[in-house]
Amino acid sequence: MSLNGFESWQWPAPASARVISPDDYEERLGALEPLAYLPVGKSLSYGDSCRNSLGTLIDSVRHNRILSFDPGTGVIACEAGAALHEVLARAIPHRFFLPVTPRTGLVTVGGAVANDIHGENHHARGTFGHHVRRLTLMRSDGERLTCSAVENAEIFAATIGGLGLTGFILDVELRLMKVPSPHVQQHISRFDDLDEGFLLLDRACEEHEYAVAWIDQLSTGRRAGRGILWAADHADSSCELPDIPKRPRLSVPYAPPFNLLNTAALRVFNEYRFRKVPPHEAVSTEKWNSYFHPLDRYTAWHRLYGRRGPCQHQSVVPVEKARETTFRLLETARRAGHASFQTGLHRFGEHAARGLLSFARPGFSLTLDFSNQGEATVKLLDELDRIVLDAGGVVNPAKDFRMKPEIFEASFPAWKTLEALRDPAIISDFWRRTALASKR
Repeated sequence: MSLNGFESWQWPAPASARVISPDDYEERLGALEPLAYLPVGKSLSYGDSCRNSLGTLIDSVRHNRILSFDPGTGVIACEAGAALHEVLARAIPHRFFLPVTPRTGLVTVGGAVANDIHGENHHARGTFGHHVRRLTLMRSDGERLTCSAVENAEIFAATIGGLGLTGFILDVELRLMKVPSPHVQQHISRFDDLDEGFLLLDRACEEHEYAVAWIDQLSTGRRAGRGILWAADHADSSCELPDIPKRPRLSVPYAPPFNLLNTAALRVFNEYRFRKVPPHEAVSTEKWNSYFHPLDRYTAWHRLYGRRGPCQHQSVVPVEKARETTFRLLETARRAGHASFQTGLHRFGEHAARGLLSFARPGFSLTLDFSNQGEATVKLLDELDRIVLDAGGVVNPAKDFRMKPEIFEASFPAWKTLEALRDPAIISDFWRRTALASKR
């Protein structure tokens, strides 16, 4: 089977890769060749952690059942291939919600565990892994392990944020969050410079469940670092918006030969986006899917970035160096001629990492996304890496496609423990070019 249905947000998948079902994989247990397989969900990574160009992918989406749900406690169990929006469809009628969600509901539960994803409320709830009660892991030798914080705890910690390398996740049990309404009351305000943005974001994290800032990466001078802050809380139980219509998705049918989100276009868009927000805080009630999963209204939106697609650089640096480092990252990208469409700033809380290789840690996280311009982009991303490491920060491996082995090793010294626990049959392109390269 070819990989035509596995076009990720980074670039089209190589046609040579093979895909098998979890059932086919299980039939081969005990006789699997080493370094040959990789479990995948929807392949929605910006990097190559969901790639295995020299081997075979195990399509976990083919096992996507909701196994049980207790509407009294909010504990739900599902197969790893279940998507987050499928979990929400079961939970929302009972006034439960995912305690952590990214900006798309298409991510699978297994992918959320493997990348230990975070949302706009890390300051309040931590990462996805903080809400996993247990999981079942199938190793290539046929052993099935029930893993939790008290049972097989070492491999449990390695699996959370372990990039899918410890085995095939069969099922996951989560504790959901009780909410009065799935919809949110949103507070939106704009800020005129980076200092004001940090101040508003800090205050929002103290007062609200969700908070994130968008920064105009192309602004300069006194307006450098200006942007918009979104903060929100779940609305009260009286909020019953009309049923959300099932609208057809808007689609980008093909990638144009050039980047539509270029610097000139984004300067105009950023000015419009900033001026559209009133100068004083505005409060409104928003439907949950529009607030949490805005990307899901569009099919193949990544094609707007051109034929090479988008790439992301996400980092987190300690609080005391966050303002200076953020300014340097924005300025470095701008001087390199790269325009970032969705430049996001998050505040991560003091939650101890649940996973061995969890990215999120206390500090401020900046996300930059660019159109991939080939070698010029790789050179820029390498420079951004050095700025982050010099500040005592780390780069998110789940968003990466070219990080040097020495950068990865310095950022995640616990990788050797994960390598010792890695299932010998499982490998990814990311792990080949970082961890295994470091071993040589």
